[in-house]
Amino acid sequence: MNRVVVTGLGVVSPLGSSLAEYWAALVGGRSGFGPPTLVPAGRVNTKVVAQVKDFVASDHFDERQILLLDRVAQFAVVAARQAHNQSGLSFSEELSEQTAVVVGTAVGGQNTAEESLRRFYTEGAARFHPMTIPKAMSSAPPSHISMLFGIRGPTFAISSACASATHAIGYAFQLIRCGAITCAMAGGTDACITPGTLKGWEALRIFAPDTCRPFSRDRKGMVLGEGAAILVLEALNHALARGAEILTEIVGFGMGADAADLTTPDPGGMERAINGALASATLAPDMIDYVNAHGTGTAINDKLETAALRAVFGTSAGTLAVSSTKSMVGHALGASGALELVAAVMAIRDQVVPPTMNYLGPDPACDLDYVPNEARRRPVRAALSNSFAFGGLNAVIAIRQFAG
Repeated sequence: MNRVVVTGLGVVSPLGSSLAEYWAALVGGRSGFGPPTLVPAGRVNTKVVAQVKDFVASDHFDERQILLLDRVAQFAVVAARQAHNQSGLSFSEELSEQTAVVVGTAVGGQNTAEESLRRFYTEGAARFHPMTIPKAMSSAPPSHISMLFGIRGPTFAISSACASATHAIGYAFQLIRCGAITCAMAGGTDACITPGTLKGWEALRIFAPDTCRPFSRDRKGMVLGEGAAILVLEALNHALARGAEILTEIVGFGMGADAADLTTPDPGGMERAINGALASATLAPDMIDYVNAHGTGTAINDKLETAALRAVFGTSAGTLAVSSTKSMVGHALGASGALELVAAVMAIRDQVVPPTMNYLGPDPACDLDYVPNEARRRPVRAALSNSFAFGGLNAVIAIRQFAG
């Protein structure tokens, strides 16, 4: 089987629309939270979200392109450009046919859908824009990335709620590992700070009133975010042959379903996904130094994720560094797994673990080392990135330092 490495990273996030800005903010413990200025005042009760700030479509696209791209696709394309530039890939006709684009999204072109329906129901609009469906469809982001770079290999979207990006990257990893393709651009995107999305999440009553404090005492819920992250994956022999800089190696992927409850996670399902990633990577639990946790900041999720980590890692759980970067960028739904994997890749590159911010102190049910409130320099040989979604859909990716 092929070894699979990461050679490019691209990010659009509430902390900045570049990898450098994103990583510096995470290590610095800066917050991307603020009021929901993207929605009409008074239409939602939510007081705090994690919006992508200062993103101006015309800085990245011409007028015709803007007419064809929902905000969700704009994020994905900008992140893909960054990842491609860092990787230095050049797509010959042969390589274009051996490259995949796999992008996860939970809600797709929600801005287009909501605006079209608003005009129809409140203004009596007689017709929609001709490109409404192509803009709103979940497969638009990977389609636009494919067209931008002339990629002719497998191109599709994956939608598995909050695990969408992790499933997308994991599936691209498997395609390269088994030799079906040579390269992939994979990740996730969501632009979900919309009135309808916020109202739907408000009905679940799991939003924090002020901030997200995963694994902490007095945690009160999650903060909705948005953004995108795209990674360039390559077969190792291809990356070495062209002299690419290798950022890390993806070594394992585990996934599965709880088959239990639509909204309450099952720690047994989490355990199976984590164990699956470790088995796929042939890594023993004590070889993992860092876990970028799903860590939503809700009472039940953080408690059960802690229990799952305890069950898998046993006595070595006490040596793990565990953090939730959602404490700074919020929960970006289908993009969250990709944003978090980027953080794990950078933790290995720089040997620095980003913190869990807003931590007030231990909860009896959450008794691991959550790297509270300050980044920590420490050895990181291998790491996991966890995604545990509504519907009991679980996905975990294992990465490690590239060792030649």
